[in-house]
Amino acid sequence: MTAREVQVLAFVGAPAAGKTEAASVAKELGIPVVTMGDVVREELRRRNLPLSDANAGSIANELREREGMDAIAKRCIPLIKGITLTDTERGKSAKAVIVIDGIRGVAEVETFKKAFGTDFVLVRIEAPLDLRYERIKTRGRGDDSLNTEEFKEREERENRWGMGEAMEKADKIVKNEGSLKGLKEQIKRILDCQN
Repeated sequence: MTAREVQVLAFVGAPAAGKTEAASVAKELGIPVVTMGDVVREELRRRNLPLSDANAGSIANELREREGMDAIAKRCIPLIKGITLTDTERGKSAKAVIVIDGIRGVAEVETFKKAFGTDFVLVRIEAPLDLRYERIKTRGRGDDSLNTEEFKEREERENRWGMGEAMEKADKIVKNEGSLKGLKEQIKRILDCQN
């Protein structure tokens, strides 16, 4: 598969802004999703470490220190390029859509732009801090058991990775301040426009 055959749509946003919910819309539509956090979780499994925010953050920091701030993006590119798509998955368009969930820094954006050029579209999902914290408490992932201060620390850690700069590079912006249904409708419209 060449880069010109695929439209890569990536979601960026602060913790619990709605990136994974946005990616779930793609999955429901049969669009392949590569989740960047899975790279970190796989590294935790490989090292037999329990899934926690502290462990995930430590591994993510270590990978970035050792391999560069785009370490996780570089590990995702072969996964994206390895996805084979049938004509059905391509839909009406000559291009197929693949979604990336969970960009955390500007170096990752630049690496994906270098790999996919104009076929890379960055979508920022925005939601206020208090709403995001309420959502994270009900999400139920092993790395989400955080109090308010730990949640703010997580956001600060991701900002040190260049998340704020990455969000500024967005091609499209989605406001996620209402219902889950409203978010899903916005994401579906964006995905429909890619075909």
